[in-house]
Amino acid sequence: MELHNIERPKIQKNKKRLGKGHGSGTGKTAGKGHKGQKSRSGGSIPAWFEGGQMPLQRRVPKRGFTNIFKLKFRVVNLNKLQDIDGINFDIPKFEKLNLIRKKKANEKAPVKILAKGGDNFNKKVNIKANYFSKTAQELIEKMGGKAEVI
Repeated sequence: MELHNIERPKIQKNKKRLGKGHGSGTGKTAGKGHKGQKSRSGGSIPAWFEGGQMPLQRRVPKRGFTNIFKLKFRVVNLNKLQDIDGINFDIPKFEKLNLIRKKKANEKAPVKILAKGGDNFNKKVNIKANYFSKTAQELIEKMGGKAEVI
């Protein structure tokens, strides 16, 4: 055994055995003190409980609101269409190409065409969608395509 290989010896400490007589030091009340909720079996208090004081989430005022009439869109950016073969695009074709979600949460949400990556867009396309951003519509028509609102 060399000096640089010396390790601290492993100490095995016996677990505390609660309620095993006066001599153990943890007899009688088993380290739980006298009476009260925390001394009883199953007497745990939730982390958020403030002892009956008005809880924080009820003391703080509510702010803002959620507009239940807000429109959520399924979005297609023009840069995605740049690499795809074909000229005519509509909602079922977008779904088939997996550009927009067709199942679950937003399956009935309207489709909106946006102009992200439009500076590289140089393809003539005819698109039928529910909404177009102003920039996207201008780019499509500038390239000789059609942006048709359905």
